[in-house]
Amino acid sequence: MKDQQTIMTECTSLQFVSPFAFEAMQKVDVVRLASLSDPELRLLLPCLVRMALCAPADQSQSWAQDKKLILRLLSGVEAVNSIVALLSVDFHALEQDASKEQQLRHKLGGGSGESILVSQLQHGLTLEFEHSDSPRRLRLVLSELLAIMNKVSESNGEFFFKSSELFESPVYLEEAADVLCILQAELPSLLPIVDVAEALLHVRNGAWFLCLLVANVPDSFNEVCRGLIKNGERQDEESLGGRRRTDALRFLCKMNPSQALKVRGMVVEECHLPGLGVALTLDHTKNEACEDGVSDLVCFVSGLLLGTNAKVRTWFGTFIRNGQQRKRETSSSVLWQMRRQLLLELMGILPTVRSTRIVEEADVDMEPNVSVYSGLKEEHVVKASALLRLYCALMGIAGLKPTEEEAEQLLQLMTSRPPATPAGVRFVSLSFCMLLAFSTLVSTPEQEQLMVVWLSWMIKEEAYFESTSGVSASFGEMLLLVAMYFHSNQLSAIIDLVCSTLGMKIVIKPSSLSRMKTIFTQEIFTEQVVTAHAVRVPVTSNLSANITGFLPIHCIYQLLRSRSFTKHKVSIKDWIYRQLCETSTPLHPQLLPLIDVYINSILTPASKSNPEATNQPVTEQEILNIFQGVTGGDNIRLNQRFSITAQLLVLYYILSYEEALLANTKTLAAMQRKPKSYSSSLMDQIPIKFLIRQAQGLQQELGGLHSALLRLLATNYPHLCIVDDWICEEEITGTDALLRRMLLTNNAKNHSPKQLQEAFSAVPVNHTQVMQIIEHLTLLSASELIPYAEVLTSNMSQLLNSGVPRRILQTVNKLWMVLNTVMPRRLWVMTVNALQPSIKFVRQQKYTQNDLMIDPLIVLRCDQRVHRCPPLMDITLHMLNGYLLASKAYLSAHLKETEQDRPSQNNTIGLVGQTDAPEVTREELKNALLAAQDSAAVQILLEICLPTEEEKANGVNPDSLLRNVQSVITTNTPNKGMEEGEDNLLCNLREVQCLICCLLHQMYIADPNIAKLVHFQGYPCELLPLTVAGIPSMHICLDFIPELIAQPELEKQIFAIQLLSHLCIQYALPKSLSVARLAVNVMGTLLTVLTQAKRYAFFMPTLPSLVSFCRAFPPLYEDIMSLLIQIGQVCASDVATQTRDIDPIITRLQQIKEKPSGWSQLCKDSSYKNGSRDTGSMDPDVQLCHCIERTVIEIINMSVSGI
Repeated sequence: MKDQQTIMTECTSLQFVSPFAFEAMQKVDVVRLASLSDPELRLLLPCLVRMALCAPADQSQSWAQDKKLILRLLSGVEAVNSIVALLSVDFHALEQDASKEQQLRHKLGGGSGESILVSQLQHGLTLEFEHSDSPRRLRLVLSELLAIMNKVSESNGEFFFKSSELFESPVYLEEAADVLCILQAELPSLLPIVDVAEALLHVRNGAWFLCLLVANVPDSFNEVCRGLIKNGERQDEESLGGRRRTDALRFLCKMNPSQALKVRGMVVEECHLPGLGVALTLDHTKNEACEDGVSDLVCFVSGLLLGTNAKVRTWFGTFIRNGQQRKRETSSSVLWQMRRQLLLELMGILPTVRSTRIVEEADVDMEPNVSVYSGLKEEHVVKASALLRLYCALMGIAGLKPTEEEAEQLLQLMTSRPPATPAGVRFVSLSFCMLLAFSTLVSTPEQEQLMVVWLSWMIKEEAYFESTSGVSASFGEMLLLVAMYFHSNQLSAIIDLVCSTLGMKIVIKPSSLSRMKTIFTQEIFTEQVVTAHAVRVPVTSNLSANITGFLPIHCIYQLLRSRSFTKHKVSIKDWIYRQLCETSTPLHPQLLPLIDVYINSILTPASKSNPEATNQPVTEQEILNIFQGVTGGDNIRLNQRFSITAQLLVLYYILSYEEALLANTKTLAAMQRKPKSYSSSLMDQIPIKFLIRQAQGLQQELGGLHSALLRLLATNYPHLCIVDDWICEEEITGTDALLRRMLLTNNAKNHSPKQLQEAFSAVPVNHTQVMQIIEHLTLLSASELIPYAEVLTSNMSQLLNSGVPRRILQTVNKLWMVLNTVMPRRLWVMTVNALQPSIKFVRQQKYTQNDLMIDPLIVLRCDQRVHRCPPLMDITLHMLNGYLLASKAYLSAHLKETEQDRPSQNNTIGLVGQTDAPEVTREELKNALLAAQDSAAVQILLEICLPTEEEKANGVNPDSLLRNVQSVITTNTPNKGMEEGEDNLLCNLREVQCLICCLLHQMYIADPNIAKLVHFQGYPCELLPLTVAGIPSMHICLDFIPELIAQPELEKQIFAIQLLSHLCIQYALPKSLSVARLAVNVMGTLLTVLTQAKRYAFFMPTLPSLVSFCRAFPPLYEDIMSLLIQIGQVCASDVATQTRDIDPIITRLQQIKEKPSGWSQLCKDSSYKNGSRDTGSMDPDVQLCHCIERTVIEIINMSVSGI
């Protein structure tokens, strides 16, 4: 400490450059310089003399006048002559000698006593300096300075103190300073100012010399400060060097106070000299005293400890810890000064000083307004909060151990009573959390009683504070929440709560909360009191994420998690319902967890011993009240009583409840509980798709609610998550929709549903009116179209009559698709009922949503005319796809719902030990039913693709219609055939076929097993060209064709080969080749085992497929030709009586196989193509032989034309 006192006192007798003088030098303000006293002016002479004598770069008239004033100012100062003499020295020679001396010292070592600059010293440096002339004085100072600089460079950062007569003698300090300033100014490369500043720290009076040096070169202030800080210690108060460096920089900043905060910023940036940063802040705080506002010291230290830079936080925390480890901490310590200043600020804002003994004398039950406790002034509340957070950071992050005085004053501040303002609410919350975090502040029974009284005051005043301050997040909720955490022993949750409220991560030992837990659970808040109080807490109005802090919802959430409501038989349903109704965007993050835990408390009892201890679910009527006015009317927004947030949250509650009910079926059955499920009629009245569409536009504000709803929909309502619908919605809500809205006229808005009905009634005689109205309706949004839905669907049957323009049908289809984005389920039911076949004297049945989910094939039992009306068929297929998906979800849910009936069934049947068998059976039966349902739908759709008898009679050629795609593949097609194919493409049947193929493709991709089942069932071979070419996913059939060929039924084998022949043409892949080769081998094998009748039945339809195999895969030519000859030989051997007719055929086949090119001309003969040769015989083998010959000729013809 002696060194420290010496540092502080060594410069006290010396005069430093004043801030006024430094600013005058910095700005070269001659007027200010003229006003300086002689002692102040004496310190600045080196720079002023150089300015007066050296040639200036500024040749302006104003500088010429200023220079005259400077010369006049210097004319009366005696010391100027000695400085002029110093400037007249040959500095070039001096620099050369200095360089030689440095080289010599480098060779001989730093300790060498020889010197080129100064030789033959007969006396000490001080006497030599006194007796020397100017050149020798320069050499003496330069030699001494270089010696110190060399020693600094060799010290490797270890501090040393150099005793030097030149820098210590008070008589020659000013002359030595003049020489130092002149040397540095004239030899800047030899003496960099940062290195000179570093060297001056090691000599007595170094801070004074440094300030004079910088004052004479004012532009170097920042450079010198940064250099000193960069070379400084990380912890400055731990060493003599660090303290001397800190003092020197403080003197510099006192000389130039405007740059003090900038220097402080350099300290933080480099993480060096923390004591300097605090000292500069203390100096600034004293100069800028602010009574009411938060002081700069509080802001600075809080920023270091609570900022985002972990390096800075660790660095400053180490400074605090190290400062406390020094046993004797005196007033000279920067840390002590900081703590004293903070304590003074804290005491300055305290209410009337009081002792804890007042608690004993005061009446605890007195009214708050007449209490002996004086309140915290409103203007001091923000500062008090800042001080509390700072002390929390100092103790929790930096490890500060408060003294008894600090602890006493902190407790007085924490238990003071602020005014009812938002800042007051924040202060009370911080005080409460600080009591929890640092319970050691309460050490005596009197202090503990003071804390209990203050907590009781918080409970009484909570409602008053909330109503007066206008802050929804009051400290009452935090009290309640902490009480609940204590009751459930969730100490880690209390620690997280404290850290989040204080805004810092501090270490709190759970054991330190034991006393607080006893006070809360036994003296202030018992569990029953907590539960009863929570229900009476009013809900937060317009709850959203914008309302921060701890709210009633946090308390209710924790009580629900701990099952306190059910334990004490307190109904919480109404509170939750009211809170859900009082919500707005952006969504508060606690709402979804609250709903989840509420649902769990409804379904799961608090204990097994009391299975009835559950909460009540929200009633159906309450749910319907939320959705009033959502689904209809022109003014949808005006009719809604509740916000879209409340409606989406209730929807989330219903869907989550139903999902949880199904997931817990086994558990509930074991407990013999069956909570009530919401009725299907309720779900039908909720506009799920409309709400989801609204949520899609509010994704940013709804947080995770939109994605959670989509997950629930995909699980429970897959028919509302069809990909095509989402794509359609993108088109409806995109840029085109905005353009259409711009075209919206008053006429479109004026058309009422009644007018639309009248126009539909006049369709048989007038199409124009309907066309005009529905065209206007296309400009409306989906929600605005809802009132017209019933009229549109009920009149669809009229559009099936002949003569209705296609444009009307397409526009109705477009309107239907738009309505499908907001009300799909209700729209589907209305459409299915409207498109039923009209049978005279038979009353049409009105189907419900439930009917259609149980039997989706009802959709296809519509008016037969729909099958040839593409716009309405598109709608029908859309509904069919939706109801097939809905049926899957319905059956899965039904299976889970009835699962709890299984134990009773098992007991009745008596299947002991086979509880898993019914489970497997039920699941298999469900899958079988769904597979049968899907395959039946596919078969019906394929049947619709076939031309009717009436269409055939009207000239529709099924072959050309179904094979037009294949005809395009073949080359050299006559123009006439092309024209016929184009005509066939422009018919309703062809369009319906395309729509059906698109749906089948989706079904096959979604479940390839459907494709396998349908093809194992089989369908008319006339449809194979259509299905293979029109359904892109038909290539998956290649996977199971080998299995289909292996079936024992001849019909399935024939169907498999015919299917394969079309697939080979469409997909000429290596896999197709291997399957085709397998088919050829199977045909060869079957030739040897089939009877004559079966041989004819099998080969007659399959032989043409061999042509397709050869067309797709020429390498199969040899195998197929050999197979054909074998078939012919087998047939010939069975017809003994017609050998003369068959033998020539077999001979020709052998010749064709050996020399196909020679028969090319024969292959082109029309008699061979038409098969008119020798067909008189009706014998099956003879016919088969002729079929073989035609097949071979066709193969040859194909190969020759291909070449």
